[in-house]
Amino acid sequence: MSEATSDAVRAAPARFEAVGISRSDSRWLQRLLANRAVVVGALILLVFVVAALLADVLSTHNPMRLVPADRLKPPGAGNYLGTDEFGRDVWSLVLHGSRVSLLVGVTTMLLTSIGGIVVGLAAGYSRRLDPIIMRIMDGLMAFPAILLAIALMAARGPGVWNVIFALSVVYTPRTAMLIRSTVLSIRELDYIQAARALGRLDMAIAVRHILPNCVGPLLVQGSFIFAYAILAEAILGFLGVGVPPYVPSWGNVIASGKNVIREAFWVSLFPGLALTLAGLSLNLLGDGLRDILDPRLRVQ
Repeated sequence: MSEATSDAVRAAPARFEAVGISRSDSRWLQRLLANRAVVVGALILLVFVVAALLADVLSTHNPMRLVPADRLKPPGAGNYLGTDEFGRDVWSLVLHGSRVSLLVGVTTMLLTSIGGIVVGLAAGYSRRLDPIIMRIMDGLMAFPAILLAIALMAARGPGVWNVIFALSVVYTPRTAMLIRSTVLSIRELDYIQAARALGRLDMAIAVRHILPNCVGPLLVQGSFIFAYAILAEAILGFLGVGVPPYVPSWGNVIASGKNVIREAFWVSLFPGLALTLAGLSLNLLGDGLRDILDPRLRVQ
């Protein structure tokens, strides 16, 4: 390492402190920026977020408009990614479909995180509630995730929020198990016993002293749940039990292209690539956060 580079690295904490960031926060930011998986995953995810927010601006056609005369046109100047069997512009469908996929992913992640925290803290801290809650979680996890989601969608009907509800029910037990295991490893430590001896309420101990230790594993798990939810939404849409067919989503577009895959492969190809890149970015982000937050995996 050159002297100039060494000086820049040593001066970085001082620059962070100059803008109001503490030294510990600056080390955290440095580890984030030094991790290639986090940077690449965050950049790809940022592209999808910007595309979803600016879908109305970036799209060249109305994704809901049917133009039978333009059906199955190959990618070209007028239609960047071609058209589907109904004459809809695939570029516009992919852009607006990212809104549905990201909405389902982020909302499912938030709901499963909240539900997992509540259930995991209650089960891990209370010995009386633990057997009851965990048997319910075991019962939910006994079913394959996608089959349970299909069953819930069959009972509730198609719809974006029904998809979010079904996936939240499916993935909450996984988050709850993670939080419970973290709580079990912490609740008998000396500082928790000292808090009990001082007369602190169980709720205060769980929220103030135990929950902060669950943030790291929760962030990593949340990124993976985000990816699982996006993929599961596409699977449900492909099977016809997800969002309604008239709502642009990656799963719906892929499903509409399966019947014309030989004549117009681009209809399923491009939303499939978008789905793959979104899942890859979230998995890279999750792996990078795990490497940073887990001291056993951190390279000094």
